[in-house]
Order: sequence, then C-alpha cells, then structure tokens
Amino acid sequence: MTIAILGAGAFGTALAVALSANGPVGLWGRQASWRRENPRLPGITMPDNIDVTDNLASVLSADTILLALPAQILRGFLADHGARLNGKTLVSTAKGIDISTLTGPSALIAEACPESCIAVLTGPSFAADIARGLPTALTLACASGTEGPRLQHALSTPVLRLYLTSDIAGAELGGALKNVIAIAAGIVIGAGLGDSARAAIITRGFAEMTRLAGRLGARPETLTGLSGLGDLTLTCTSPQSRNFRFGLSLGAGQPFDRATTVEGAATAGAVAALATRIGEDMPIAAMVARLAEGAVSVEKAVEYLMTRPLKEE
Repeated sequence: MTIAILGAGAFGTALAVALSANGPVGLWGRQASWRRENPRLPGITMPDNIDVTDNLASVLSADTILLALPAQILRGFLADHGARLNGKTLVSTAKGIDISTLTGPSALIAEACPESCIAVLTGPSFAADIARGLPTALTLACASGTEGPRLQHALSTPVLRLYLTSDIAGAELGGALKNVIAIAAGIVIGAGLGDSARAAIITRGFAEMTRLAGRLGARPETLTGLSGLGDLTLTCTSPQSRNFRFGLSLGAGQPFDRATTVEGAATAGAVAALATRIGEDMPIAAMVARLAEGAVSVEKAVEYLMTRPLKEE
C-alpha cells in the first residue's frame, strides 16, 4: 500500500512522521515550502522517507490518501480535486460538521468521490504526542469488511494502535461533537467557574453528543469508545486542545488568534442548526454557538443553563 497525506498542518505532519515507520509517505500542503521541520510542529525533524511537497500531482499516485484537512475547507477542496481522488481509498481525519451542508466529512467525500472506499480516522490524540512517538490509540471506521482490516494493519505502528469499527457515523460524530463541548469546558474554566462546573459540562455535554449521534444513526457503544468519550476526556482537560484554549479565551473575555483553526466554533453553529432541524434539544451546543458568535455573554449563558427546568438524569 502506498500512502499520501493531504494537509501539512500539525496533525497531518504528525501522522506522516508516525506512518513513516512503516515505509515512505507523501505529504502535501499548499504552503509546504519547508522540508525537514514544519513550523507548525517545532522540534520535530522529518524522517528522510517523507516526501514533503506543495505539488499535489506528485502525491496523487498513492492508492491510499489521508485527508488531513480542516472540516470547513474539505468541501471546497473536493470540489476542485475530487475527480482526481475518485476511486482511491480515502481516509478522513477531519473532526467537524460542514456548516453549509450540515453533513460530516464522509458524506462530502462520498458525494465527490462515489467510487472510493471511505474511512474515518479519529480519536484522542494531539499532534505533538503522535509526532514524538508517544503511545496513542485511535478509532478507524470503515464500512468495508475487507478494506477496513487492511487499513487497520497498514496504518498501525508500534506506538499507534488502531481499533476498527464499521460505524462511520458514530466515529465521525464523536470527533466533531466533542470539540463543541471542549469549548464549553474551556469557557467554564476561563470564567473561573471551577472544576465541578467543568465536570458537569463534560457529563451533560456527553449526554447531548449521545442523543444527537443516536438520532443520526450512530451506535451507542461507539460514543463510549475512543472516538467519543475518549476524545472528549482529552480535549476538555488539556490546554493542548485548540478548542479548549478558544473556550478559555471566551470565558476570560480575552482575544484569541483567529488564524488558529478551531473546528468546534463552526461545528457548534452547524450542530445548533442540525438540532433545530430534527427537533433535538442541545442547550450546551446552542450556547457555545451563540458565545462563539458574540451573541450572548458568558454570564447570560450560565444563567440560562442553570435556570432550565429541573429534570431526571
């Protein structure tokens, strides 16, 4: 199997470093003028068998391509290049819901590349940890009973362990929805509301994730696995998470570098719209969407959540 990664951000680069332990890897990025060290992943030197390039054509000969592109960029990229990717095995690593279509990355890929085998790679992971070779376990979701196991073995390394599932919807939604709750957890800590409040947000946020994912066809056990609860736990408790840091800034009323990709901000808006469409109650996600837009203050958001009608757990 030949492997290329499209998207030379921190996560795409980290995956390239990890997978280079198994053989040569192509790594493409629009601004990949660097060769041995990605400024987005300082201190990590590229192994010699990673071909870093800004020439897309040079990596499209690979039969397996990982799409390490932000969720809100993926649709436009596929519109431009989907025909050239069609028929290949495509693995999405994006964690988000497209704001314009209210669909996940796998649906966007399936529409643009109908002849491709599609998989999703997701779970609790920070780029720096993967690049440094620290032990990491992820979920690989693939509906194909033959391609799934083949990918599982090809993309696993001695320090990157993949667990296989056929539940693409569950794996994808877990990765997307946890970013929204991570922003909420950051807001709680940034506003000085304490760890008890954060625990409540994580727990009730997980209940929201499970309800919405179930309505959209996900299996409950997927949400309690690495791609749901595992990723939620990591992202809500570490400042390495960009979504958590964004929430910290919102909660503290401090500016945040808007050049930093925060998947959960756009996803919160998409989740709020999707929940309204299907009649699902998602109060935390709705408040995160309004806070991210600057439409409500932290104080008003907390007041709203704390004064909702009492209910059974």
